[in-house]
Amino acid sequence: MEFIQQNLMWVTLAAVSGGMLLWQTVKGSGGKNVSVAEATLLINRQDALVVDVRETAEWSAGHIPAARHIPLSQFGKHIVEIEKTKDKPVILVCASGNRSSSAARMLQKAGFPQVFNLAGGMRAWIDAGLPVSKK
Repeated sequence: MEFIQQNLMWVTLAAVSGGMLLWQTVKGSGGKNVSVAEATLLINRQDALVVDVRETAEWSAGHIPAARHIPLSQFGKHIVEIEKTKDKPVILVCASGNRSSSAARMLQKAGFPQVFNLAGGMRAWIDAGLPVSKK
């Protein structure tokens, strides 16, 4: 008990951190996280649709070739545009994997059976040395 009283700030920080990790686990992420290698296999072998949910300035700075751009802020309104690809895998991408997770949850609620979130987002893609388009 004396340790807790003397280190109240650190104990509180540890409790809050643990709570945040637990919340993420309970809440669940949208879609299955896939690595860059798994994503390239889905793209090449199953003609997966890649949807980039970053904002326009981020998209313009560079994106995965052949990806569709639907910013997360407009994603709900534009799901209908990709309904025809419902039978294909859909890989969602953002800068680091957080925003795309939200979009993945929306697609799962809309009945998309194969929804994937690119783990690490564009940072992971670029770090892997894979092509980036600015067109």
